[in-house]
Amino acid sequence: MFKCRFCQNTLEVCFADLNTAPIVNNYIAQEDLYKEDIYYPLKVFVCSKCHLVQTIDFNPASQIFHENYAYFSSYSNSWLKHCQEYVDMIIAKLSLNQNSFITEIASNDGYLLQYFKEKNIQYLGIEPCKSVAESAKAKGINTLIEFFNLKTAKNLQKADLICMSNVLAHIPDINDFTAAITETLKPKGTLTIEFPHLLNIIKFNQFDTIYLEHYSYLSLLFLQKLFDAHNLRIYDIEELNTHGGSLRIYGAHRGNQSIAVNKENIDRVLKQETDLGLDKIEVYKSFNEKMKKTKRDILSLLNEIKNSGKSIAAFGASAKGNTLFNYCGISTDYIDYSVDDIPYKQNKFLPGSRIPVKPRSELIKTKPDYIFITPWNFKDEIIGKLEYAKKDWGAKFIIPIPKPEII
Repeated sequence: MFKCRFCQNTLEVCFADLNTAPIVNNYIAQEDLYKEDIYYPLKVFVCSKCHLVQTIDFNPASQIFHENYAYFSSYSNSWLKHCQEYVDMIIAKLSLNQNSFITEIASNDGYLLQYFKEKNIQYLGIEPCKSVAESAKAKGINTLIEFFNLKTAKNLQKADLICMSNVLAHIPDINDFTAAITETLKPKGTLTIEFPHLLNIIKFNQFDTIYLEHYSYLSLLFLQKLFDAHNLRIYDIEELNTHGGSLRIYGAHRGNQSIAVNKENIDRVLKQETDLGLDKIEVYKSFNEKMKKTKRDILSLLNEIKNSGKSIAAFGASAKGNTLFNYCGISTDYIDYSVDDIPYKQNKFLPGSRIPVKPRSELIKTKPDYIFITPWNFKDEIIGKLEYAKKDWGAKFIIPIPKPEII
């Protein structure tokens, strides 16, 4: 029997069963093309006690977040704009200055910290994956290549601000990680966490957000319990459009009463969650069937297109796309190739599906009839980039989530 990673309650209720899957960011080199993929069960349960939605662990984090990790955050202009706006906002909100110290956990390739550096504010990035950490260092971003945990935290400088974007879901030992935050945060410091909101995953059927890198799927209802267990409190919250709908929470030490609580914002999000039923186990039980229907609908659409003799390429060698392709059984019988702007992924193959990854110039060479956008959360930016495909040869775009549609 498996135990909840937060409260140790026995896990009995299945939220989503995606059969088996490879590690989504393990792209395959040409020389390894005929080696066997390693597949792991991809099953997600919900704790009936604390309502944390979580994967069952079958492999350690070190097998996922390794020196060849291939997710680089700096290749989306809209994401960089989001990060720059965050830096400007948080500096003003917290009155940060050259005497302040910022710690970003899972700082990736320096996508965020570059903006603090421009403001001459002291900072440290902590990033366990050598591939992206070295990219940050090449930009002059001060980066510690380590996993962030309680042991590491005891040797770190205390921070006025700890920030993290799309990180907490990637943490297998969520209690140790949160205890490390408590250890690292200054008594009057602030913590900000951005994460895809479980409410939107359920409401908009975002099953492709599920993959082996994501150990947890988070709600405000759960995070209140997590923070309370580690002497932290949530004092404000914002709803964001990123990654299909995210939350940004603001936290502080429980004993720090100098910051007023924005009860209106917190209560609004809590009401949204309880209105959807996230405080009741029944809503979690229905997700698996919704997921299966979307799979059938996607395959029906692709079958119709391919049976009419049309060609399909994918845009984005993304983790979302790899989950979707593997769960739906989509390979080169449907998708001729994928394009991606990240050189690290080009001339490799997607894990599991073995769809080849090409540079974007391949679209102009082959002029596919349809372009399947796997990072649908950036669909407006991507369609804007590919306006020439629509204009020059009449390409149409396939958006798979929340339900397959053609634009």
